[in-house]
Amino acid sequence: MKKIGILTSGGDCPGLNAAIRGVAKTAMLEYGMEVIGISSGFRGLIDKEYIPIDEKALSGILTMGGTILGTSREKPFKKDKSLFKDNDKPKTILKNYLELGLDCLVCIGGNGTLKTANLLSEFGLNVIGLPKTIDNDVWGTDLSFGFDSAVSICTDAIDRLHTTGNSHKRIMVIEVMGHNAGWIALYSGIAGGGDIILIPEIEYDIKKIAKNIKDRYSKGKTYSIVVVAEGVQHPDNKTAGRHIASLIEEYTGIETRETILGYIQRGGTPTPMDRVLATSFGGYAAELIAKGNYGQMVTLRDNVVISVPLSETAGRLKIITPDCHLVQRARNLGVCFGDK
Repeated sequence: MKKIGILTSGGDCPGLNAAIRGVAKTAMLEYGMEVIGISSGFRGLIDKEYIPIDEKALSGILTMGGTILGTSREKPFKKDKSLFKDNDKPKTILKNYLELGLDCLVCIGGNGTLKTANLLSEFGLNVIGLPKTIDNDVWGTDLSFGFDSAVSICTDAIDRLHTTGNSHKRIMVIEVMGHNAGWIALYSGIAGGGDIILIPEIEYDIKKIAKNIKDRYSKGKTYSIVVVAEGVQHPDNKTAGRHIASLIEEYTGIETRETILGYIQRGGTPTPMDRVLATSFGGYAAELIAKGNYGQMVTLRDNVVISVPLSETAGRLKIITPDCHLVQRARNLGVCFGDK
């Protein structure tokens, strides 16, 4: 009987519990495995903190946000030069992995987590990775769970801002998450009828944004919705949303207000889509473990769940390219990306 450990690492997001459930239930019921949950990400593996997982522990968690295992941003391969000459954390993890009698470690997380998972695989652990991130920027998968839930939350917020913008004849700027990749801004901007979408991958010109807004007003469109990814260019002493809002008001003379969604995007109940995706990823992870196919990341390609080597995904970001079909479709609808 195989024994596996599951951990969640990095930022929380909707669908983590669904993924834990998908891995554990499939592993136990279909393959007769023993399952434990590692507490607080890689920190729990260093401190040897874990809980046994049975069917009772999984009851009712499918629809829950967050993670029942807890999480942290512990990076065991990152050296703290002020304290240590050598980093013993990976050795401690390997020691505890062996003492716990684990046959595989399932790491659920985003880019940082999957990079660490690959390093642990190279260090001698059997590892399977599951991609989760609301940013949808994990290379190698068409979708990561958590993304659909975040887009749904952002779209609902944009829908609500339309009524306020229209009533007061204001420009409404909404800042959404996305440090390096603007997938949330792009999807929610299109879904919510945003007039201007600013993403990190496309450099904006405030003068062109102002001209677009003024052109809209000259056509009788007396309010505009501007969707801004948090990673677009802005000074350190301001958020992206506040910076863009102040520039727009300065260049157009039109009253402008910003809304910053922040952590609201990462909380709450996962959408049905994210529940299905996380469950599918989890079940496939258990299948890979049963076959002894380690060092893999579960992925969605062309609507089929498969796997790719962790070594191919580690350290790579999936960003929006200027010729992305969604960008082109949005441009055809008259959406401004600040560059034209």
